[in-house]
Amino acid sequence: MPTLQHLAVSILGLTLAGGTAIALTGARPVTATQATAPLRTAATPRPAAPAPKPAAPDPAAYTVKRILQIPGPMQQGDHYWDETGAPQGPVIVTVDLAAQTVSVFRAGYEIGTAVIIYGADDKPTPLGVFPITQKDADHVSNLYNAPMPYMLRLTNDGISIHGSDVGDGYATHGCIGVPRAFAKRIFDAVKLGDRVIVTDGERLDLGQPITAA
Repeated sequence: MPTLQHLAVSILGLTLAGGTAIALTGARPVTATQATAPLRTAATPRPAAPAPKPAAPDPAAYTVKRILQIPGPMQQGDHYWDETGAPQGPVIVTVDLAAQTVSVFRAGYEIGTAVIIYGADDKPTPLGVFPITQKDADHVSNLYNAPMPYMLRLTNDGISIHGSDVGDGYATHGCIGVPRAFAKRIFDAVKLGDRVIVTDGERLDLGQPITAA
């Protein structure tokens, strides 16, 4: 497999933050006192108040503010993780199949990136935006009886991110395979409901909000 240039995030409908175009890779009880009210007769019921609208998400939380500086082109099996200076905030995982890379963003700061393997031609990795619906550090595939350490489920039919051997000639049955040490990092960083955005080489400019998140 050819040497990969590190390309950080891009996406379908996604927007990022800064100035140059980058490739998306493949985004962290009150108890009331009861009172007795006086009885009222022939009271006219008041119409129910409309439910409050949910607060709009803060666009600043979904803007790419930092890309990790990687020393040279990434090779098969390479992975980097650096949370220095990254505040707490929403976590988004982005995967770019064309660049064969994954990135993890927290509050807009890239905190991790790695080279990936993905689905073979007969079992392609799907594109789209997927919430994480299950986490299982010791998962074993019930279809292939294969270990899938630090599994993050994306679809009901078994597509997930999980730890794997990553090297030339390797492929998956549609999952996104990452180095095992990196898989544990992602596993610890995300929660159920966090989104994984998978594209195939789409590019956007830095400095824009990640609207798909």
